[in-house]
Amino acid sequence: MGKNAERAAETAEVVDQSVVDVASLASWMDARELVTGSDIRDLRPLSGGTQNIMLRFERGDRSFVLRRGPRHLRERSNRVIRREMRLLAAIADTDVPHPKLIAPCPEESVLGAAFYLMEPVTGINVAVELPEPQASDPAMRHGMGLSVVDAIAKLGAVDHLAVGLADFGRVEGFLDRQVDRWLGELASYQQYPGYPGASIGDVSTVAEWLRRNQPARWTPGILHGDYHFANVLFEPAGTAVAAIVDWEMCTVGDPLLDLGWLLATWPHAEGGVAGMNSALGGHSGFPTEAEVIARYAQHSTRDLSGIQWYAVLACFKLGIVLEGTYARACAGQAPERVGQRLHAATLSLFEQASRRINAA
Repeated sequence: MGKNAERAAETAEVVDQSVVDVASLASWMDARELVTGSDIRDLRPLSGGTQNIMLRFERGDRSFVLRRGPRHLRERSNRVIRREMRLLAAIADTDVPHPKLIAPCPEESVLGAAFYLMEPVTGINVAVELPEPQASDPAMRHGMGLSVVDAIAKLGAVDHLAVGLADFGRVEGFLDRQVDRWLGELASYQQYPGYPGASIGDVSTVAEWLRRNQPARWTPGILHGDYHFANVLFEPAGTAVAAIVDWEMCTVGDPLLDLGWLLATWPHAEGGVAGMNSALGGHSGFPTEAEVIARYAQHSTRDLSGIQWYAVLACFKLGIVLEGTYARACAGQAPERVGQRLHAATLSLFEQASRRINAA
């Protein structure tokens, strides 16, 4: 899962001993009759786009993926994992492509952290490597782009009340909170020594435009929160989405922000967002923005007349999130090279926001 790659065998041994007590895991699985009485084999880490840990292993004739928080748990780590397992359970009977939940363990007593088991996903992450036949077939890339839109439209169409997620997010005032929430985040970066301040574009103009043009009405639904090509796995030789992954930012809010996020990060033949490395940059064939919006509309009853507002909000929010890594890099708390690259992405996103505002 994740980036569909594995670390070296010696790393697997370290992870095995430090984050998973194999005997405790086996006993917990036995109590739930998940392939009882056989050894856990081939425990190995899978890389992903987050700090959370994913381990694949075999037991009997079945494969499993275990997901838990990072080795050094943060304040919210267990809460995030519990939210993920609840979300995956809620959408189990929907047509949203996702990793199938096998068994949750919200308790921390088994492995020292909340965790869950899920089915492995056979898929490719084309943001990391675009393989054949997709690499040489623009028509396939076009189909992949449409499939990415279809997948998030399916998620946005799920009735969050019907699947038991009525209390999964703070629906009231969701859009009202966005601008001030992220301006506050940006201001907090001044705490990092060496950070020169937010020279990332006309933040105040973008913020004011977002306040003035905020949609008056919207319909709550499930929000992935970080939806782009890197968080999607495709069927290896096809165009269909096999699974949406990395659900740690999921909530109930306005699902059109997921569509706006997708537009803000969409691959283009000229390279996409500067500073955001992707194997898709420079490839042609993907649907145009107009096609993306029209495709979403085919699967949704939501009002898309204000979709540019959501794309600008996505640029604003994602840009500020990425700037946080640059601020930490200035303080020596993150790699300098990564900080510089993500700062370039922030600049690109705010330039995009200004272009969208001027064209609106």
